[in-house]
Amino acid sequence: MDQLRAMEIFVEVARLRSFSAAGRQLGLSRALVSKHIQQLEQNLGARLLHRSTREVSLTDSGQAFLAPCSASVEHARQARAAIGNDSNILQGSLRIQAPSSFGTEWLADALARFALQHPQLQPSLHLDDQLLDPVRYGFDLSIRVGGIPDSHGLHMRSIAPCRGVLCASPAYLEQHGSPQHPAELSAHRCLHFQHLTQGVQWEFQRGEERLSVEIQPAFSSNNGKVLHQAALLGVGIAYNTSFLAWRDLCEGRLLPVLADWQLPLNHFTALYPATRYVSPKVRALIDYLLAQYQPEPAWDKALREAGLSAQ
Repeated sequence: MDQLRAMEIFVEVARLRSFSAAGRQLGLSRALVSKHIQQLEQNLGARLLHRSTREVSLTDSGQAFLAPCSASVEHARQARAAIGNDSNILQGSLRIQAPSSFGTEWLADALARFALQHPQLQPSLHLDDQLLDPVRYGFDLSIRVGGIPDSHGLHMRSIAPCRGVLCASPAYLEQHGSPQHPAELSAHRCLHFQHLTQGVQWEFQRGEERLSVEIQPAFSSNNGKVLHQAALLGVGIAYNTSFLAWRDLCEGRLLPVLADWQLPLNHFTALYPATRYVSPKVRALIDYLLAQYQPEPAWDKALREAGLSAQ
């Protein structure tokens, strides 16, 4: 049995959760894919996959084997590519996952420009606000707000700040007034972003003073663009992010609320499998994103230059 080929097939089956889909991707019949997996399991002395008529899933052994197997397959691909080719050329697939709002507002443009610089690369961007394990789901790189709580087997690299801002439309503030203290938020319609806070508690800090305020959401979503649009329409005070709100704040369509109080600072973090050798494609993309967003991302720079607090 060609062990490396079987490992490549296993990685593809684990990524697609399907023998048939993996076969189509690799140009193999379903029967041949199944044969390779069976031989690999016999060689390892462990069952790697649960099979059913509806889906394929990893066993505990398969989950433990996937990360080192993926790394070995990638190293072999890099070694093959280096023979007779320019080692500086990035090529092949590059699967990235990112939050929906950040992905559409900023990452899509950066990734497209990165792809123009590396025409032999085939990036694939999956937008999803769930905290998906990049190893389990076969992503080369995941961009998250913060890390994943159980992040063993992953490296993490901060690439940009994700600052929270409270803001509302001029029409809403004219009608309802602007709160002067976080405690006054209980009298306002609050637009709650489910992924940046715990429960319905909004945390504030001003100097050494720290305050936790429980709000009653008038509107909530796990997508920041939904709340941003609601704020523009005057629905209430939004727990927004500077990367989404900056342009409307700079142009006056939104106004900052409680600007002398700070909301918790998060970061966009790059997560990738913790192997000894980081893929040159992953390393190059991380370096590119760092150059785009550090030391200060464009959205925070615009707010600072406009004299508005990015908190």
